Amino acid sequence: MIKVFEPCSLGPLILKNRIIRAATHEGMAHANGAPTDDLLKTYRNLSAGGAGAIITGYVSVKQNGRTFPNMRMFDSDGYVDVYKSLNDQLKQYNAPVILQIAHGGSRSMSRVTGQEVVSASPRRKNDFGDRVKEAGDSEVRSIIDAFVAAIVRAKAAGFGGVELHAAHGYLLSEFISPVLNRRKDRWGGTTENRMRIVTEILSGARREVGKFPILVKISAHDEFKQGLTEAEAVTIARMLQAASCDAIEVSCGYGDFMHTVRMTEVPVDAVLGLMPRYRNMPSYQKRLFRLIAPLLAKVRKPISNYNVRAAELIKRSVDIPVIVVGGIRSLQDITAMISEKGIDFVSLSRPFIIEPDIVNRFQNGQDRSRCINCGYCLIGVTANPLRCYYGKVPAGIRQK
Repeated sequence: MIKVFEPCSLGPLILKNRIIRAATHEGMAHANGAPTDDLLKTYRNLSAGGAGAIITGYVSVKQNGRTFPNMRMFDSDGYVDVYKSLNDQLKQYNAPVILQIAHGGSRSMSRVTGQEVVSASPRRKNDFGDRVKEAGDSEVRSIIDAFVAAIVRAKAAGFGGVELHAAHGYLLSEFISPVLNRRKDRWGGTTENRMRIVTEILSGARREVGKFPILVKISAHDEFKQGLTEAEAVTIARMLQAASCDAIEVSCGYGDFMHTVRMTEVPVDAVLGLMPRYRNMPSYQKRLFRLIAPLLAKVRKPISNYNVRAAELIKRSVDIPVIVVGGIRSLQDITAMISEKGIDFVSLSRPFIIEPDIVNRFQNGQDRSRCINCGYCLIGVTANPLRCYYGKVPAGIRQK
């Protein structure tokens, strides 16, 4: 029987166990996109805490793909040395650090980037009020080149590998989406065309970095009518394997935050207390928000293990490793996913925020994470460094 806590292969990488820290935006960036000193401390705690590998929070490959002021950048060689130093200091813990690279697409903000917002197809405005422009052919090519260049830099910086973020409504997933991609050219229409931007990144990178590990994170289903289905996700997974992807991480969702990250209730207090855009609203607008928000953002169920079925379907169809993420909290469940369902790895996000040493705790007899699925951590990080709030907005910034 495959065991959770035994050395295993993730493509060319050897991991000490099958529990991975999933990519989680840390909010630890200077204005120029370089990491703050807190990032090393965070990764050191995760590595020492037993994580088999760490997938970093997303970094942007282009300036117009930056989503928040505290999002890190990786669009020039100037970032290589600082990350090489970070990786050198973490080697002793035997937990490979995998750099997640991304472009925000329509989830970027002009006020952050100083540039136009681009996506697979145009939109009158995004969630931040910016007009979204369709990326022309030359812009698509420049995005592909930017991803390839970032992968080359990641290898030079000593990362164990990279993960392309092709999920959750960011640019690559917007191209993959049959709803968000309405193009009629070679970048839209059929599954093959919608996947072309990803497969060309993979082929371009392989020419430059050889067997350097490249993972891809995908949404296996979404909340749209006539959107992405698990059956098409299986086809996408086969395409990724054929394009030399080393492993696939299975997530879900595009635009609905409550679909991608399941919570026990709509986190109204967190939005009003932790996000400056809402915290500074007049009192009457906050009262109105409290009434409307639960109607617009609905609690999604199940809360736990909600991508396992899709990951299991994909694993039956490919030979490369499959990682599943999404509401995983129990060691008993992890063991069943790996030993009974054949999924190769699990990745956890919020459990590692409240307990960076959760893997060591599992090995020492703790069966379940203390995470209460409030989601405050992932709201607070839009303007603050990553931390656990445990369902409470700090009194100093609480709003009535």
